[in-house]
Amino acid sequence: MTNLGTPDRIIRLIVGAVLVLAPFVVSLPLWASGWTVWGSVIIGLVLVATAVFRFCPIYAALRLSTKTAS
Repeated sequence: MTNLGTPDRIIRLIVGAVLVLAPFVVSLPLWASGWTVWGSVIIGLVLVATAVFRFCPIYAALRLSTKTAS
């Protein structure tokens, strides 16, 4: 059972990868706190995982889908 379309998956994958890598590559004051680093990494990993598995539990709970009918 999948509920993510290709454009949604691509956006989630890119945003997730940026959130995972940014705290370790960019030295902005935003990443000075451990909470923001871990929060960014966890949210990024969730986005990457939903893109890989093509399933979003929040979409399922709300009965939404960005997948086109085939």
